[in-house]
Amino acid sequence: MTQEEDYLSLQTIKEILYGGKKLAISDNTINKIQECYDFLDRFSRERIIYGINTGFGPMAQYRVSEEDRTALQYNIIRSHSTGAGEPLPNIYVKAAMIARLGTFLQAQSGVHPDVVKLLLAFINNDIIPFIPEHGSVGASGDLVQLAHLALTLIGEGKVNYEGKWQDAGAVLKKLNIKPFEIHIREGLSTTNGTSFMTGIGLANLYNAQRLLHWALTASVLVNEIVASFDDLMNETLNGVRRQDGQQKVAAKLREIATGSQCMLKREAEMYKHHDEKIFKHKVQPYYSLRCIPQILGPVMEVIENTARVLENEVNSACDNPIIDVATQNVYHGGNFHGDYVSFEMDKLKIAVTKMTMTMERQMNYLFHDKINEGILPPFVNLGVLGLNYGLQASQFTATSTTAECQTLSNPMYVHSIPNNNDNQDIVSMGTNSALIAKRVINNAYQVMAIHYMTMAQAVDYLKIQDKLAPATRKVYDDIRKIFPVFTEDYPLYTSVADVQEYLKNAEI
Repeated sequence: MTQEEDYLSLQTIKEILYGGKKLAISDNTINKIQECYDFLDRFSRERIIYGINTGFGPMAQYRVSEEDRTALQYNIIRSHSTGAGEPLPNIYVKAAMIARLGTFLQAQSGVHPDVVKLLLAFINNDIIPFIPEHGSVGASGDLVQLAHLALTLIGEGKVNYEGKWQDAGAVLKKLNIKPFEIHIREGLSTTNGTSFMTGIGLANLYNAQRLLHWALTASVLVNEIVASFDDLMNETLNGVRRQDGQQKVAAKLREIATGSQCMLKREAEMYKHHDEKIFKHKVQPYYSLRCIPQILGPVMEVIENTARVLENEVNSACDNPIIDVATQNVYHGGNFHGDYVSFEMDKLKIAVTKMTMTMERQMNYLFHDKINEGILPPFVNLGVLGLNYGLQASQFTATSTTAECQTLSNPMYVHSIPNNNDNQDIVSMGTNSALIAKRVINNAYQVMAIHYMTMAQAVDYLKIQDKLAPATRKVYDDIRKIFPVFTEDYPLYTSVADVQEYLKNAEI
């Protein structure tokens, strides 16, 4: 297989998940999958191979008879369908199915091509298996979640199809799709690997990339509102610190700020004769406004590295054992171990939390008339002070949500608990890490929504709409279509939700 044929790039996956693109597999790849299956079929005769004629996990010491080999594969699917909790949202499950398909496309799992074609049909027909959130320790991969996926592939369990939960077998029959039948090791291959933590991670990545865009745009807009000096994003200033992320962030800020008439030039304002003893305008803004390249630079680098790790993981063989036609051998190891994804999800949620903290502090600067030099009324209140409360109470939501992110940012990666008769004596907890990162990211959108509502109020108070950069003016206009000028008090929770949906879905 070449990358040009069936390599699953992050852009391709994004188009499938969010753009309705259908996925196809080349004949060449199908032939390689068939070749791998045929090799395993021959090789597994009269040889002891884990999960084909042995039990699973600590039961691997027990040989399984020839006549029970098919039942063994069904047993791992049914016995491990033990998940609990709410079902994962459709987008995360679909991403996980794509990740599972990516493993099979490596042609090193020994599965029959029929399984691969069936999984492809699930993806392209938006057949979404019921997958509970909880169950994986992230070593032997996502056994429980993948078992629930495999359960639907054999026509059992339930799926979400056309917007409602239905019996999987009935949906397959309706679509004239045949459930897969066990050939050699399809039960183990479909349940063994990192696909669910990777799938959740992919959705997390796309959302984090979007959040970074909004954080950069907000950071320009907030500096426009307070008329900061623009040298915080200067190329020379940021170039003398040899950190790629910082320099990229500064360049992005300059791009967003192009055309702004709000930010000041230090050389024009300060590098001339002054008689003042106390300067009314801040010589240097607070860190949450001034240090954006230094704060969001490492955040950008974490997101970039997460993208690299996840793209590699999708295009890897992550089950066990590995069936290698080239060397005519079967290798037993631990490619299912989820440490790569787990570690990245922990780093990602820490990065998103720091980004969220920065947005919350920018918001506080606008709310707090004692620290913003009184350029804005308390809580950007455009009504009657004392009678009306502006966005005062929305800060409670933003602050409490940010605090939750801080607590959730404690790492899962180092919280291994031995289990499985200590066969799994050190595990990755990768799916838990990905799920917690998912919550942190959703929280970040809530805080970001309130921040944008705050900035829209500030722009209206100062009447600087026409001085904004074109990029920030467009966002302001979009927000105002959703959240009109707020003067009289009314419940804001629907506005927060509406702005949040805009941030999640607007084209950027």
